[in-house]
Amino acid sequence: MKAFAALYRALDATTSTLAKQAALQQYLAAAPAEDAAWAVYFLAGGKPRQLVPSKLLREIARDAAGLPEWLFAESYDAVGDLAETISLLLPLPSGAHELGLAAWMQQHLLPLRKTPPEALSAVLGAQWDLLAPEDRLVYFKLITGSFRVGVSRLQVTQALAVTAGLDPKLIAQRLIGYTAIGGAPDADDYRRLIATAEEGAADPHGSGHPYPFFLAHPLALPVAQFEATIGPPSAWQVEWKWDGIRAQLVRRAGDVWIWSRGEELVTDRYPELQALGGAVPDGTVIDGEIVVWRDGRVQPFAEMQKRIGRKTVGPKLQRELPVVLLAYDLLEEGGVDLRALPQQERRARLDALVARTPHPSLVSSPLLQGTDWADLAVQREQARSLGVEGMMLKALSAQYGVGRTKDVGTWWKWKIDPLSIDAVLIYAQRGHGRRASLYSDYTFAVWDGPAEQEDRKLVPFAKAYSGLTDAEMARVDAVIRKTTLETFGPVRSVKPTLVFELGFEGIARSSRHKSGIAVRFPRMLRWREDKPVAEADTLQTLAELLPHSDP
Repeated sequence: MKAFAALYRALDATTSTLAKQAALQQYLAAAPAEDAAWAVYFLAGGKPRQLVPSKLLREIARDAAGLPEWLFAESYDAVGDLAETISLLLPLPSGAHELGLAAWMQQHLLPLRKTPPEALSAVLGAQWDLLAPEDRLVYFKLITGSFRVGVSRLQVTQALAVTAGLDPKLIAQRLIGYTAIGGAPDADDYRRLIATAEEGAADPHGSGHPYPFFLAHPLALPVAQFEATIGPPSAWQVEWKWDGIRAQLVRRAGDVWIWSRGEELVTDRYPELQALGGAVPDGTVIDGEIVVWRDGRVQPFAEMQKRIGRKTVGPKLQRELPVVLLAYDLLEEGGVDLRALPQQERRARLDALVARTPHPSLVSSPLLQGTDWADLAVQREQARSLGVEGMMLKALSAQYGVGRTKDVGTWWKWKIDPLSIDAVLIYAQRGHGRRASLYSDYTFAVWDGPAEQEDRKLVPFAKAYSGLTDAEMARVDAVIRKTTLETFGPVRSVKPTLVFELGFEGIARSSRHKSGIAVRFPRMLRWREDKPVAEADTLQTLAELLPHSDP
C-alpha cells in the first residue's frame, strides 16, 4: 500500500506526461505481481463496488476525529472531497504495517462490504490506525469509490508495454474486460497481461474477450473545406451515427458474449442479442450499436435508457422495448482476425454474413450515398428527425485500429450541432480535484411561463460543469460567493443573475424531473453576459425542442 500511495502522489503532483510515464514504469518494474494487478486495475479505470456507505463513513470518521457535525460539514465544504477531508481530520496513527496493495484489498478493504454496520467503527478504526497520514488519502479514495488520478488508460497501456517489452496494441487488447466492475485481479491475471507468446499468454480467440474499440475523431470543418481536407465522398463509407450503446457481439466456443464499449459484460441484459449470437457461426465478432428498434426505425435514446441497467428483462419489456444490433463492422470471421483488412472488404463480409443470417435482432447499418459533400450535408440535416447524431465517415482503405488513432486509417464523426437553450444558474456546488476550491458544478433553470406572467418561477432542468475556461470559472465563482442566498451542505442557492447558453445532444419527457423534461449531455456553450435573467428561455421553449414523437 505504501508504494501505491507513493505512486498516487507522484502522479498527482505533476502534469508532465514524461514524468507520469516514468513513475508508472518505475512502480510496475518493482511491484510484486499481485500488487501490480490491483494497481493496473485502478489506474486503468476499474472501481470496486462501494465498500462502506458514505453517510456511515462520515459518522464514524466524525466521531473518531471528535468533531461536531457542523464543523465536519464546514471542513468538507472547504476541502470539497470526502476522502481527503477524512484523511486530514483523523488523529495520527499509533501503529504501522508492511502490507502491499493486494493484501490490503483482500484482507481489509473487500471484506468491509460484508462487515455488519455495528462492527464497522472498530474495524475501520483499526485499519486507519495502521496507515501513515500520507497513505490514508488513497485508502479512503478506494473505500469511497472516488479513486482517480491524472493518468489515462493509454498511459497505463504504454507503461505496461515498456515494462513487458510488448506492442502497446497487444496490451490494449489484453486489458479489455480487465477493469470490469467488481473485478478482483490477482498475480496470474497480471502475468497474463504482460506475458510473451512463449510464456503462454491466453489466446483471445479462445475466450469471450472483445477487441479494443476503434474510435472516431470529431470533424468540425466547414463543408466547403471537406474536399480539400479529406478528399471526395467516393473515398469514404458514410453511415448514420447512431445514438445507442456501442457494443461487440462475440460468438466463440459455442457461447455468446455482449460487451459494451465501457468494457461491461451486458449479455444477460439483452436476451434478444444473446439469441442472435446463437444464430451466427462460431468465431464471429460483430461491432455495432444496440438500439431500441420499432416500426423499422431507431427509437429515441430515452427509450434505450429504460433498458440500460435492467439486469432482469422479462418478455413484456422485450415486447415493449425490443432491441437490435445495428451492425457496422465485422472484426472476426471463422476465428480469423479481420481487423487488418480494409474497411470496404470488412463491410462486404459483414453484409454477406447478415444476408446468411436472417434474424430480427440483426440489422445492417445502412450506407449513405451522395454526389458530393454538399449533397451529404443536406441529407445530414434530417439526422435529428431520424433520431441519429449525425454521420460517420470511414475511409474505405482503413484498417480497424485500436482506440482513437489514425495510424492504420481514419474514422470521422460528423455530428449535427447541439440543441441549445438560454438558462439561469440557480445552484452551485464545489468541484473535485483541482476544482475543489471553486464552485464549478451548476444547476440551471428556465422560466415556467412567459415574461408577462407575474407569478412565474424558475424551474430547474439540468446540471452542467463543463464548457467554461478557468478564467471564466473563477469569475463565476466570485459571483456565486457574493450572491449566495442559502447553503445546504456543499451546495449554495444563489440569486438568479447569471445566464448561460447550454448545449445538449438530446431531449425527452421525464417523470423523474421537476421540469418534466430531461436533456442529454448538457454543457455550457457560452456565458450570456449580454442577456438579462428575465429574457432566459421557458419550459415552453424546451418543449418545442422535443421530437415530434414525444409531444
